Amino acid sequence: MNILVGCEESQTVTKAFRARGHKAFSCDLELCSGGHPEWHIRGDVFDLLVEGWDMLIFHWPCTYMLNAGVRWFTTIPKHPKPGILYGKPRHDAMKRDAECFRRLMNCGIPRICGENPIMCGEAQAIIGTPWTQTIQPWQFGHGETKRTCLWLKNLPPLVPTDIVAGREQRIFKMSPGPDRSKMRSKTYPGIANAMAIQWG
Repeated sequence: MNILVGCEESQTVTKAFRARGHKAFSCDLELCSGGHPEWHIRGDVFDLLVEGWDMLIFHWPCTYMLNAGVRWFTTIPKHPKPGILYGKPRHDAMKRDAECFRRLMNCGIPRICGENPIMCGEAQAIIGTPWTQTIQPWQFGHGETKRTCLWLKNLPPLVPTDIVAGREQRIFKMSPGPDRSKMRSKTYPGIANAMAIQWG
């Protein structure tokens, strides 16, 4: 299959599908860090939706849609993070991102998976359809917790492949730093492999 993995610079999902013979390409505004620039398209995912893909898997940035950040729509923290929006600009960014998520889910590619953490109610309302399932890393071989929602179109829910002990909140406890956001957004290899095996 021809598979587009949108908003993925790590290439974790792309490499999992490539390992099983599919023509998968990552797409992101950033350069890839996965080691295969020949499988990476640097640009806007919306510019690629007319290319006749068989499947789209996308990880739209979640910063402004997170349920945990709703309070920052109306207040500003004592110590604002540089480069992060608060107040009305943050609320506007949430609506923009939810609209982009909805556009991708309805773009016409036959099989689609949209991935995000728990969203705020307003973002969910804009998207218009509830998530299909939630998954955890510990269901796929990683002893950690990070509840992730999947919106699926013409794809079956993922079946856990390796339920393991351990419920470490490594992602939540990750130390501040310039790469924290990028590290927190990476897909676990066990989940990527399950996608490639079960959907490929």
